Amino acid sequence: MDVSIIFKIAGIGIITIVVSQILQHSGKGELATLTNLAGLILVLALVVSMVSDLFGTLQTMFNLY
Repeated sequence: MDVSIIFKIAGIGIITIVVSQILQHSGKGELATLTNLAGLILVLALVVSMVSDLFGTLQTMFNLY
């Protein structure tokens, strides 16, 4: 696991929070909610990719295929 993944997730979180707060203060709560959802989906995509790599490594390590 690389430390850059943690920085990517933190960066996505910070950008999502800033954009969400700007939209909340401008009276666009629905767009702020969609922004939060988009940030969550991006982070989940990164995590699913990492878990997929982990399972691939485990298959290779234990010669499952």
